[in-house]
Amino acid sequence: MSSSAETNPVPPPPPVHPRDPLHGVTLETVLNQLVQKHGWSEMGRRIPIRCFQFNPTVKSSLTFLRKTPWARQKVEDWFISEFR
Repeated sequence: MSSSAETNPVPPPPPVHPRDPLHGVTLETVLNQLVQKHGWSEMGRRIPIRCFQFNPTVKSSLTFLRKTPWARQKVEDWFISEFR
């Protein structure tokens, strides 16, 4: 008997750093966890950017978020409020 949790385990979150709650967490991990929990449509509703609303992919979203500090900050703040 194998479950998807056994074949695709989610790594435990790294310990919280006193000054940086995202210490050791990649942007890709942040994005994947939010997508897994909420889905692209909810992400596009909460943060209305094209890379979440039209043909969303992790790759296109990472490219946009790395170049757009305000959008990245919104995603990271959302992640911190839910997973930290």
